[in-house]
Amino acid sequence: MNPSRKCACSARPSWPVTLPPGLLILFLLLSAVLLQGALLQGLMAQGVPAAQPPAPEVSDTPDDWGTSLTIAWKKPSPDVERYEIWRLETEKGSEAATLTFPEMVLAFANMMLALPDTAALSDSAALALSDTALARPDTSALSGFLESRSWVKVREPDAGDTLYADLNLSRDKQYEYQLIAFGPQGAIPFGVAPPESPRRQWVKYSTLNIMVAVAAFLASVLILVARARRGAKLFIRRIAGLEAVEEAVGRATEMGRPILYIPGLDPMDEVATVAAINILGQVAKKAGQYETRLVVPNRDPIVMAVAQQVVRESYSAVGKPHLYRQEDVFYVTYSQFGFAAAVAGLMMRDRPATNFFIGHFYAESLVLAETGNATGAIQIAGTDSDAQLPFFITACDYTLIGEELYAGSVYLSREPLLLGTLKAQDYAKAVIIVAMLAGIALYAINPELAESFRSLFH
Repeated sequence: MNPSRKCACSARPSWPVTLPPGLLILFLLLSAVLLQGALLQGLMAQGVPAAQPPAPEVSDTPDDWGTSLTIAWKKPSPDVERYEIWRLETEKGSEAATLTFPEMVLAFANMMLALPDTAALSDSAALALSDTALARPDTSALSGFLESRSWVKVREPDAGDTLYADLNLSRDKQYEYQLIAFGPQGAIPFGVAPPESPRRQWVKYSTLNIMVAVAAFLASVLILVARARRGAKLFIRRIAGLEAVEEAVGRATEMGRPILYIPGLDPMDEVATVAAINILGQVAKKAGQYETRLVVPNRDPIVMAVAQQVVRESYSAVGKPHLYRQEDVFYVTYSQFGFAAAVAGLMMRDRPATNFFIGHFYAESLVLAETGNATGAIQIAGTDSDAQLPFFITACDYTLIGEELYAGSVYLSREPLLLGTLKAQDYAKAVIIVAMLAGIALYAINPELAESFRSLFH
């Protein structure tokens, strides 16, 4: 045997050994699967809390129309960062849903939550985690699991919240709620709340004080109206402008001149115009009694139609229907200063002995009042427009200020229904003033007691 020849069986292979590509890929995939399994097992072992928090308390929201539910819960741990509230809507009377999160879903969610936030990393590290799915917090696994079972996310409360009112619900449905807390320890699902449906309350106890106040006011109206109908003399303070109506109408009768009545410039749906028409009815009755011509120019055609009817009925009420002339209650124009110019010309031509400016007026008030003053007429004005009061006070003989305008028809007619209502309003104002003074005094003596007193009016 030639000693120079070596045995082939004793030769050692040279390193590195080149593996076939297929075998290398299989080896890498197997390693990734084993590594992922070990990671998930570790997360499942330490990431899932041992004790599940109790289900949130779901109750009907009090004092509403049956369109909301209130969810209340206790904080599972002090380091909770935020919550998610999920809702399941089912038909009323349906069986309660059972919801169990698979451990794999919770483990994957916790694994994603455990990844660092890319905003806190350096540029190079952030590029390595550039996928937004890796940015904290990622709960796509939990969201996908719940959405696949018809659950809807309704709110993400802050860490300090322990109460939430879910609005715009239906009384014909029932609702279940799943609450999930998120923190450093991962996702913590609460128990599922039992089904609950909103209910309508017939009494809103939070506004019970308002109901009592309204009931007391209505009772006072009924009592005072009954007293007025029995002939009781209910005191109303003297209003000079209304006391002068009899004198003004009588003066026009003595001089043989007409009475001019302007019911403001606003349409019929304004309170001041309604008050002006009510006073017009009383003035028309007195004009009918004294057989004095009454002229009523109007800016609004609807107000004109109402004024015509009121004047006609007033003349009929005093037995003088033949004195009514439809052409004396007429429409002028809707133009503000066109109306003012036309009425001013009427004053200068017919020179009425008495002018009534009752209602809501604007910049034309000074034009009308000064023109009437120049003719020497007795002028009685009344308006709820603060900006026009100085002009009427300056140029007119009498002026009704604010609520005196609204009380005018009651003052002149003494009709029991209106009189009782007016007195009830006066008593209500007196009670409010006394309550305000009592509150001020209590704040000066005992602020805590004053706050309790103040809560009675909320």
